[in-house]
Amino acid sequence: MVTRRTFNGLAAAALVAALSAQAMAQDGARNEIRIGVTAALTGPAAALGIPIKNSVALMPETMGGVPVKYIVLDDAADPTTAITNARRLISEDKVDVLFGSSNTPATLAVANVAKEVGIPQFGMGPIPIQPGVEKWTVVMPQPVDLMAKALFDHMATQKVKTIGFIGFADSWGDLWVNAFKKIAEPMGLKMVAEERYGRADTSVAAQTLKLIAAAPDAVLVGGSGTGAALPQLALRDSGYTGLIYQTHGAASRDFIRVAGKSAEGVIMASGPVMSPETQPDSALTKAPGLVYVNAYEAKYGKDSRTQFGAHLFDAVKVMERIVPVALKKAKPGTQEFREALREALLSEREIAASQGVFNFTATNRYGVDDRARVLLTVKNGNYEVIK
Repeated sequence: MVTRRTFNGLAAAALVAALSAQAMAQDGARNEIRIGVTAALTGPAAALGIPIKNSVALMPETMGGVPVKYIVLDDAADPTTAITNARRLISEDKVDVLFGSSNTPATLAVANVAKEVGIPQFGMGPIPIQPGVEKWTVVMPQPVDLMAKALFDHMATQKVKTIGFIGFADSWGDLWVNAFKKIAEPMGLKMVAEERYGRADTSVAAQTLKLIAAAPDAVLVGGSGTGAALPQLALRDSGYTGLIYQTHGAASRDFIRVAGKSAEGVIMASGPVMSPETQPDSALTKAPGLVYVNAYEAKYGKDSRTQFGAHLFDAVKVMERIVPVALKKAKPGTQEFREALREALLSEREIAASQGVFNFTATNRYGVDDRARVLLTVKNGNYEVIK
């Protein structure tokens, strides 16, 4: 009898514990999906973040029949602030997903929070995928290697042999230097000068003189937003007449506005959303690109399109595919729902969006291929696709 009473007591305790755990797991369950966005809405990288905020107003109010709430915070491109925002969005706003940040250093910071907490993150700035981060983070901008190869191939067609590099003195600049060593050097290209500058710098005169003294066949600028225009202006003002290449971090109308006539003839990697009108009807990126561009420019003005806002649009396109799958397993507001979203990212294929066709895997967290890139030049103050 004693043994039996002890067993029944243990069984009852186990049942209570199980029911308690179940109740705790479902405690946050709700009929609303919450997306937390952190981006640079102020500061030197605001040209990257403001289009992301602007795009939120164009996004659907439901997914899979469930209402969606978007919560947007400003991190001013500061990694520490981005971490604070991410933790606030998770702990106070109870978001199901993190979007952001809008530049590389802050996106890396948010990725570490996503890994620690176990919440899906859609990075809006290109980052190297570090160990552990790949489980919870996918990245919407095109990977640097993919875009760099397009630029280096174009250099080869122009008989370019030597390159001068000037880029941000942070992880974005590092990514491009590493890509050059990995891809361009085996092609026979040589970097004859490497200069760096800060995102908030207002002059690169000294760096420009060193670049010109090295007499490169072409210059590659590893900047983003309006900060990418600073070397463009300085090089042309100093009399440099060679080819200038810019990364996909510079592809916006703001670049042309700031760089002015100095932008003429630049060669720039870009996502296809900058020119969906010129894509063939067979391109899977054309229809969503037109939807986004037409909606954005109807609200914010002609030629206001950017790649940066399109990254949020594309993240939402991915969410629209994976949310119905996840809802079959769990309710929003729970860790089970976060896990279901993560799993659905791996199972859904050929997700067509404005910047590419996404096929994420456990090891490919960018999920795009050559369909995610075009080359642009500036002619008479407007972008044109290089055929």
